[in-house]
Amino acid sequence: MMRCLTDWGLRGKLFTLTLDNASNNTAACEEMVKNQKNELLFEGRHFHVRCCAHILNLLVQDGMRLIRGAIHKIHELLKYIENSASRIQAFNSIANSSCLCSKFGLTVDVPNRWNTTFKMVLEALVYRAVLNSYANENGEVAPSDEEWLTAESICEFLKAFEEATRLVSADRKPTAHSFLHLVLCIRHALSDFDSQTTSILTQLASAMHMKFAKYWDEKLPNNFNLALVISTVLDPRRKRDYLEFFYAKVSPNMNEAETKVDSVIEWMKSYFRVYEGIARRRGVSCLSHSGQGEASGVGSPVLGKRKLDQEFAIFKSNRTRLHKSEIETYLEEVCEDDSKDFDVLAWWKRNAKRNYEITP
Repeated sequence: MMRCLTDWGLRGKLFTLTLDNASNNTAACEEMVKNQKNELLFEGRHFHVRCCAHILNLLVQDGMRLIRGAIHKIHELLKYIENSASRIQAFNSIANSSCLCSKFGLTVDVPNRWNTTFKMVLEALVYRAVLNSYANENGEVAPSDEEWLTAESICEFLKAFEEATRLVSADRKPTAHSFLHLVLCIRHALSDFDSQTTSILTQLASAMHMKFAKYWDEKLPNNFNLALVISTVLDPRRKRDYLEFFYAKVSPNMNEAETKVDSVIEWMKSYFRVYEGIARRRGVSCLSHSGQGEASGVGSPVLGKRKLDQEFAIFKSNRTRLHKSEIETYLEEVCEDDSKDFDVLAWWKRNAKRNYEITP
């Protein structure tokens, strides 16, 4: 791994590494932090990020074994029809007479992929009348009305987790800033007794909550990677306000919530100071490099003066920021309004060159 990072020019630039929860990945991160900590920010204190999508998958998988019996008849009927082209044709004939689209094939779930179970039940509910008619005409066993109602409630419950999985699995936009919001949503779904309308849903939520507690229980130390928490603050719609909101909901008392928020902000400022130092050094080195290049070509002492003037301008700029840092100004500004199409990266791009300096 380090050889590849060296070849790609990425050594010394690593902040975090996101991996699934396999034990060998954890061991690899521990080994990397142990041997390369001098090249990692704060010696790799927050280096290993556990993949949210993988944790979601583990969480739901723990509950899926409980609902197999509740949807067994749906699974068997779909599997029976799917295994024959003539049966599919007969199924489509009934579907067309009910003004439903024909199917080239039916969705049958795969045991180790819970979202296929959700898709199977979702599709079956759309074609519920067709499946009942097919079963009656061909001597097969159809689910009872009660079993269909159970399947409907299971589908509605799993829909939230399917949406959450799609959210954190996006590959064309950032998702880290949604982490705390995602955790709150899942926590609510597993604790909301109003949505657990049947005994099977209560059992499902209980099984999932046990896995949730293993990875995201607010009572456990270091349960959230700080990089993910900081990324929430970097969402201009949320900032510190959302941290206070989040910890107020998950912490047992307000004093503990305030302590956690203060700790996150202090860590954020620590990281900011490191990056600010890197940016300043790069700015000075660029000016120095540019000045030396011109001086060597022309040999004029005037260019040396220009270089010093530029360095002094940077020095004065840094001095004015001592009264209030950019990060403090950012946190004090009013949060942006939320909208469905809000783009975090686009916001930072638009505001990248804003003057955050505060005149004393």
